[in-house]
Amino acid sequence: MLRRLLEIIGIYKLYEKWLWRQIKDKEKPTHVGIILDGNRRWAKGRKLPPWMGHEKGAEKVKDVIKWCYETGIKILTLYVFSTENFNRSREEVEAIMNLAKRYVQEYMNDKNIHEKKVRVKLLGKRELLDEDLRRKIEELEKVTENYDERYLNIALAYGGRVEIVDAVKEICKKVMNGEIKVDEINEEVIEKHLYTSHLPQPSPDLIIRTSGEERLSGFLLWQSAYSELVFLDVYWPDFRKIDFWRAIRTYQRRNRRFGR
Repeated sequence: MLRRLLEIIGIYKLYEKWLWRQIKDKEKPTHVGIILDGNRRWAKGRKLPPWMGHEKGAEKVKDVIKWCYETGIKILTLYVFSTENFNRSREEVEAIMNLAKRYVQEYMNDKNIHEKKVRVKLLGKRELLDEDLRRKIEELEKVTENYDERYLNIALAYGGRVEIVDAVKEICKKVMNGEIKVDEINEEVIEKHLYTSHLPQPSPDLIIRTSGEERLSGFLLWQSAYSELVFLDVYWPDFRKIDFWRAIRTYQRRNRRFGR
């Protein structure tokens, strides 16, 4: 009720402008990762079925993509659904996958995706997805594969440990085939075999997690070694531009030393 009242009288808009003045002239992250958490709890708090929380959360993704355009962020990686999430009820998993199909189709025809040259790519075990969703994703990847101004990565059926295991398997195959020697394996070689190898900057500068939980839950385990982490006590469907910009302000106030 209070939040709605503040929106009506325009307090949030004033705060938004004030935040923008604070962050606009300072260095902004190139790559932002977001763990979209709290959809189910948002729905439960409103006595709604879980799928309605996921529906609201999917709508929020479109807002965040626009905010990244406005802020000048070039790479956005969204943690949507983990490999462990397949253990949820069949009804909930199907609802999430149907949402994914719908939004992938929307992005196929989204003029902003094409005008702003956004390359879209799935990060995850695509073989765990049904054939229809997999085909739609591959079509979207194909039509955007030559774009290189911005990047949108969807971590769906994703697990950070699984990603590293897949990279190790690929490297082992190349060793067995004589394409690479064991002594040649280093961090650069491993990075070239991760799901994020197509990115100009695979490692996020900033990772945001909503819902108040303070852990990565397997998100970009290799790439996040020196990422700045910001945990917000707001469910994903309620995530606002002021929350996004506050996270960026927090990032700007930190001294990144990268172990030095």
